[in-house]
Amino acid sequence: MRNTLFTALLALVFGFLGAASWSLTGLADNRTRAYLLDNPEILRDVAQALSEQEARERLSAIGDELFEPFPGVVLGNPQGSKVMIEFTDYNCPYCEASLADVQRLVAEDPELKVVMREWPIFEGSEGAARMALAAGMQGKYREFHEAMFQFGPTTPEAVEAAAQSIGLDMDRARDDAASEAVSLELVRNLSLARSLGFGGTPAFVAGDFPVEGAVGYDRLKELIDNADS
Repeated sequence: MRNTLFTALLALVFGFLGAASWSLTGLADNRTRAYLLDNPEILRDVAQALSEQEARERLSAIGDELFEPFPGVVLGNPQGSKVMIEFTDYNCPYCEASLADVQRLVAEDPELKVVMREWPIFEGSEGAARMALAAGMQGKYREFHEAMFQFGPTTPEAVEAAAQSIGLDMDRARDDAASEAVSLELVRNLSLARSLGFGGTPAFVAGDFPVEGAVGYDRLKELIDNADS
């Protein structure tokens, strides 16, 4: 398997360099192989480029559906010209760690629209995700999103306390959280995440580039700026 991957990367390297006429068998045995082994960053760069290309192809196949938010479930400017997607889970410590980065990006750029995708993959997260979508339907998604992280693990009591703390109409919120519309949104988000090849939260999309993990403010800003260029 390792030799197969090496040969495939060799093909990509020399395909990019315009040396397709060279013998792959020869490449595996001569000075070129030694050179690449001595300079593994070339293979890493090609592997990364291939991964990024595949991610962009998956993103292109999804189309505009990814960028259509559930009613009210947006951070920043709902009409903003710059768009970033975030898949999140309230029991995910890396999502909580990324909260300040996203808040900073929104505060610094009045044109930034962050479409939030509730993706409850941790045990006990679904109730909080449902209430977050219900809060969006009352125009208070941001408030609930921030409060839920402050209230800690997503016990039913914590979810209720977070919702009450931001002044939700609780009877309506409970009904909305249990609604078919919210159920369908959670299924849609799961499908979108899988289509993009995401394996966990947080996960982001800016422009034509998906990225997974708590990558930090600088990386997210770079993605947004590149998408705008």
